[in-house]
Amino acid sequence: MAEKLDISVVVPLYNEEESLGELVAWIDRVATANRLSYEVIMIDDGSSDKSWSVVESLAAVNASVRGIRFARNYGKSAALYCGFEAAQGEVVFTMDADLQDSPDEIPEMRRMILEEGYDLVSGWKKKRYDPAGKRFPSKFFNWTARAVSGIKLHDFNCGLKAYRRKVVKSIEVYGEMHRYIPILAKHAGFKRIGEKVVQHQERKYGVSKFGMERMVKGYLDLITVSFMSHFGRSPMYFFGSLGTIMFLVGGGTALWIIIAKIVKQLNGTYLRAVTDQPLFFIAILAIILGVQLFLAGFIGELINRRSADRNNYKIDKKL
Repeated sequence: MAEKLDISVVVPLYNEEESLGELVAWIDRVATANRLSYEVIMIDDGSSDKSWSVVESLAAVNASVRGIRFARNYGKSAALYCGFEAAQGEVVFTMDADLQDSPDEIPEMRRMILEEGYDLVSGWKKKRYDPAGKRFPSKFFNWTARAVSGIKLHDFNCGLKAYRRKVVKSIEVYGEMHRYIPILAKHAGFKRIGEKVVQHQERKYGVSKFGMERMVKGYLDLITVSFMSHFGRSPMYFFGSLGTIMFLVGGGTALWIIIAKIVKQLNGTYLRAVTDQPLFFIAILAIILGVQLFLAGFIGELINRRSADRNNYKIDKKL
């Protein structure tokens, strides 16, 4: 049986050859000073530089370093998923490989997990060294994520986070969902989510690997994770409700137009033909869309009922 580890540090990386040695040495100093057994799991996300060679060299001289190499670039979420799957520590940390996240935060964040009972502690880079063009969109993005999820975190996208081990074993990070791990954790039943102000370092080597396109992807992913959290198991509640409303509004409007036409004709009052009224065609469109949405919900329910994990519930305790 493998020795129980105090912490696992999962480090996704892409073209960060200059910083890896310093990062591992820093983590080792912190762990040694606090008498923590540890492992560092470095996931090379298809780097085109010498990052993997550096990981191999570090693993050769430090048994606590482990490495996973992707054949091509799959993204940060895929790297975290594989890192979480491999992690063996009691508390699992994630941090970026660029030295902007400080390993000095590890002991306090671990204490918050073990002593204060948090399931997840997210870092908050209150003072950031990023350019203004990156900071202000990030503030708006975090405000939107707070409003949608109800989780009061200032910095959803901070790479430095600490998790109770069972949290990372219970969630599935996919696509670009690494930004919303707190939302995924809450949906999985882990509601004790805390926050700690952490020190943000200036980038020492290289350049950021993320462009402005991540903001667009971020909002699309937020819509996806919010929908899956609320309606993932019951799509009919969303599509069926919306379809029913549109069908009733469209049908009621069309019926009102037809009745108004008949009444006007009986009273000898001229009224243009029903098919000459744009509102009639809008009503017909609403009816058609309503039927399509209802059928989409119905088909979603049929697919969901055949899903292998439909009744796969996460049970925390049994007596």
